[in-house]
Amino acid sequence: MSEDTSDLESTTIRSRDRDAIIQSLQAGLVPRRGLQHIQVGRAKEVRAVTEDLDRIADGGSAVRFIIGEYGSGKTFFLNLMRSIALEKRLVTAHADLTPDRRFRSTSGHGRALYQQLARNLSTRATPDGGALRSIVERFIAEANREATSQDVPTEEVIRDRLDELSELVAGYAFTDIVTLYWEGYQENDDEQQHAALRWLRGEYDTKTEARKVLDERVPIIDDSNWYEMTKLLARFVDLAGYEGLLINIDEMVNLYKLSHTGARKSNYEKLLSIVNDGMQGQTVGLGFLFAGTPDFLTDTKRGLYSYDALKTRLAESTFASDELVDMSGPVIRLSSLTQEDMFVLLQKLRHIHAGGDPENYVIPDEALEAFMQHCNEQIGAAYFQTPRNTIKEFLSFLAILEQNPEVSWEGLIGEIEVESEGIDTSQTEESESAGDDEGDDLAGFKL
Repeated sequence: MSEDTSDLESTTIRSRDRDAIIQSLQAGLVPRRGLQHIQVGRAKEVRAVTEDLDRIADGGSAVRFIIGEYGSGKTFFLNLMRSIALEKRLVTAHADLTPDRRFRSTSGHGRALYQQLARNLSTRATPDGGALRSIVERFIAEANREATSQDVPTEEVIRDRLDELSELVAGYAFTDIVTLYWEGYQENDDEQQHAALRWLRGEYDTKTEARKVLDERVPIIDDSNWYEMTKLLARFVDLAGYEGLLINIDEMVNLYKLSHTGARKSNYEKLLSIVNDGMQGQTVGLGFLFAGTPDFLTDTKRGLYSYDALKTRLAESTFASDELVDMSGPVIRLSSLTQEDMFVLLQKLRHIHAGGDPENYVIPDEALEAFMQHCNEQIGAAYFQTPRNTIKEFLSFLAILEQNPEVSWEGLIGEIEVESEGIDTSQTEESESAGDDEGDDLAGFKL
């Protein structure tokens, strides 16, 4: 432990990372930056998905299902892999499934999912989303430089570069839209550029609306073609000089909660086509990470295992167990944190709270052990297996001691109340139209 402690004490924490981490955790949210400072355990899982990212960057594809109980760390894991992908110069996009955002419906829910993904497109230079414009302009700038050096029209180079997209659904339309953006860029026509970006983000509701500002031959993005558009984006970001596209989709349990059998089956059919493309290498430079609960995966009445084709593809090795982990299949089960992991995490949180300066620690290691013992007496092993409430109370504990230096940590620990994680299943049987719109921000932090 001394070696780990020494490494920790030598770690510097940038002020903006420190504030972002503390504020997010205290609000019950997953931090958007500085995740490397609080990552513990899960080395095998991280290594497996990192290899997937390398495969995507090499022009391949990947599909993974990240499975874990409520509070086990699915969202945190997705965000961590998203950060690693950005460092590897991939473009990322992320979205949560909700009653109004899913893979397929007759009410625009598929397009709504695509819109969220398009809004959240991120690059290393634009990590917080909204990177679509910069990606398009990077592609156009490179095409313009090539056209200038060859003394040919830029539009000709744009169309030549995008010619390989013609083999995909809506490939010609995509090329027309990028060309339209170039024309608006060249003529300083902001309205035309905005119209092109609106199409790329799937923001036109009807063909009539689109035809007012776009070529009437250009189709709009809707529930039937949003996935094909996603494959086009993956090819486009590669042509723009990036290494590929990683898409993270969380809260997959919302498909499991659909009570309408037809709607659930329809969404599983769409998911099957994504899985087939990824496993057969039919997509180029595109990867998906889906996060859901064990019931969402294995329930034979409502989960993915209720759909035979998905069950066959996602079946796990019969040799896998808690001791024998298999990372070769599409399913990765997040193992629970151990008590040792939890101790290291509390050490890291104490270090972050102190701004990376051990001289500013408000409690010693003995307080960490006492805190863990107190939590264990209150809620048992749940405090480290699903630790979101434990983390929040620990940070409150540090904040009180920092602001009230006259208070002893020994006397304060006994007053801490930690609640066990509860799983709300009350809305499982809601109708398809009502869905399940959980607004609990605390559900966002999972370790």
